[in-house]
Amino acid sequence: MPTILILDNIADEGIRLLEAEDGFEVEVRPGLSGTELHDALMSADGAICRSGVQIDESALKDNRRLKVIARAGVGTDNIDKKAATRQGVVVMNTPTGNTFSTAEHTFALLLGLSRNIAPAHSSLINGSWDRKGYLGNQVADKILGIVGLGRIGQEVAKRAQAFQMHVMGYDPFLTSDQAAKLGIELMTSVDEMLPHVDYLTVHTPLTPETENLVDDDEIQSMKSGARLINCARGGIYNEDALLRGLESGKLAGVALDVFKEEPCTESPLFSHPAVLCTPHLGASTEEAQTRVAVEAVQLLVNYFKTGEIRHSVNIGAVDPATLKSLRGYLNLAHRTGVFLSQWSSGGIERCKLEFRGNIANEDTRLLTSAFCAGLLQRVLEGEVNIVNAQVLLRDRGIQLAEHHDSEMGAFSSSLTISVGTDETEWVAGGTIFGNDMPRLIRLDNMILETYLDGTMLVFTHQDTPGIIGAMGTILGEYNINIAQMSVGRAATDAPGGLSIGVLNLDSCPSEDAIKAINAHEGIHQSAVIEMPPAGELPSWLL
Repeated sequence: MPTILILDNIADEGIRLLEAEDGFEVEVRPGLSGTELHDALMSADGAICRSGVQIDESALKDNRRLKVIARAGVGTDNIDKKAATRQGVVVMNTPTGNTFSTAEHTFALLLGLSRNIAPAHSSLINGSWDRKGYLGNQVADKILGIVGLGRIGQEVAKRAQAFQMHVMGYDPFLTSDQAAKLGIELMTSVDEMLPHVDYLTVHTPLTPETENLVDDDEIQSMKSGARLINCARGGIYNEDALLRGLESGKLAGVALDVFKEEPCTESPLFSHPAVLCTPHLGASTEEAQTRVAVEAVQLLVNYFKTGEIRHSVNIGAVDPATLKSLRGYLNLAHRTGVFLSQWSSGGIERCKLEFRGNIANEDTRLLTSAFCAGLLQRVLEGEVNIVNAQVLLRDRGIQLAEHHDSEMGAFSSSLTISVGTDETEWVAGGTIFGNDMPRLIRLDNMILETYLDGTMLVFTHQDTPGIIGAMGTILGEYNINIAQMSVGRAATDAPGGLSIGVLNLDSCPSEDAIKAINAHEGIHQSAVIEMPPAGELPSWLL
């Protein structure tokens, strides 16, 4: 009889549902920490938590009984997923439970901001009847820009359309066909969208790509009188820049439910008359809390009764022998996905993986999932892995295809992946040196051999003398050391055509360094690609 430990206060509906299931023993013990938490988990087969309890490595140490943890909510930062993976503990979350509540709160802030609800209410409390001072704006016929068109972003779009708003959106993993079905005008970049919108809302995770996504320059590119809403993660908007935009009159209003530092009880934004703030209430509804509790219980019940794993954020039921035999190529596929997510641009519509040589005879579905996990790693909330990556990719309308050729090419096994839009294709090929050293051997139509780790500076250039020396000189001027270097050209090209270079750097070049590189007459384009360090594996591959 599995023992299920409930470590945080969850909705009673979830507890009653679990207690009604035959064959389960339920213990409700919120507020545990330290030794008490460790000992309680040692006696449990499964656990349900929210964000209150901290399940770290010490809490899981030496645990050979615990099989699964279900998080009643989306974020799993309070669970040490690497430690859980090492202990063989599956970690699952409930990503859909708070979708409606967060979308509704986003739109509540949008409407409250437009009609000055909070200051008008405060004026009545203070004995003032001021109708002229709180003149609002209708949202009908206005343009709402949405960054991030996952579940929540799409629900916000539906509500905006019900209010007769025109919706623009940006999401690198939503196809134009899918956007058209949703009635959303899909833009190719955030910068392209900003000058058009009257309202902007973001529904993305906080990543290096999205931190300070909207800063002073972006605000200046927007219409005067634009209003910004954030119910996603603090730090996506630069809060200091928001205040400057309000004080200059460029922005007409800002509504925030999340902040860079939480809890946040002091901010110069709070006292500004055009600001509406709430203390991270996006998922704080009775319905959302009930849904995530019920979903968490269903996840555990299905796991113990049928072995089903859904919404896993760390690892799936993969045969250990298969995992070991494919480990090097799983790492290669994952790294190629991370690389292509930064090398490509625009809305990806399709991905094709070509397996050649010995690897073509293996279970390549795992390799495809590893690639998908790498491609999505930097753009999606939560931890993407080989269990959920393909589903998440297909949910966004992206086509996924495999091709197998058991005939060997230049290497005993190799992998070539292309991602593309309706106009452009980006191609990267790789192989394994030794047992576990991933190498990039093709980029678009160029042949090369380079490391797939650390900070990579990739540049296309005219194949003429002096280019590589000039690159070294420029980087030297900015005190940036080159660790490795590789150059290549198309197999059929003669000298003097287009070539490609890859420099593995010991540090990330500054914007000024990149500008200096791009200003060189022989350089066509360059990009800085941030890869995992050498030897680092994703948590699901440990």
